[in-house]
Amino acid sequence: MRWRIYVNVMAFIAAAMLLMANAGAADLKIGFIDAERVNRESAPADQASKRLEKEFQPRVQELQRLESQVKAMQVQLEKDALTLSENDRRKREQDLSRQIVDLQRKQREYTEDLNLRRNQELAGLLERANKIIRQIAESEKYDLILQEAVYRSPRVDITDRVLKALADSK
Repeated sequence: MRWRIYVNVMAFIAAAMLLMANAGAADLKIGFIDAERVNRESAPADQASKRLEKEFQPRVQELQRLESQVKAMQVQLEKDALTLSENDRRKREQDLSRQIVDLQRKQREYTEDLNLRRNQELAGLLERANKIIRQIAESEKYDLILQEAVYRSPRVDITDRVLKALADSK
């Protein structure tokens, strides 16, 4: 992680020096975008979150139902363990084990599917945000807009403008 920050800082310094050398006496206009904030606070991110919640709600309910079922089976087995024959007890234990394995498999599939869909939604948001950032950069004559920095002045932070533009661009 540190080498990545170092490379970004060095690239920024090199780019700034090149731009200053080429621009001569012209001012260098730099902006900054807090990408995490855009992913967290933007209207499209909120809409995507609601879509995912609605899309995956039936599976969440199914997983909760299966989990309750497994817990009930465990409680019943523990309660009846002393009165069951060895064969019946073993049969119930095997059935419970199958139910637990099935639940764990469904939980993994749910997590994988949710992560895949979340990444798809995030990619769409990133594409929209980058388009708006380019529009702002071109219209306001920015020389450089960064998404990662060790330090940034609030003066160069254009995240609020990007958030507003994303909200307006439904």
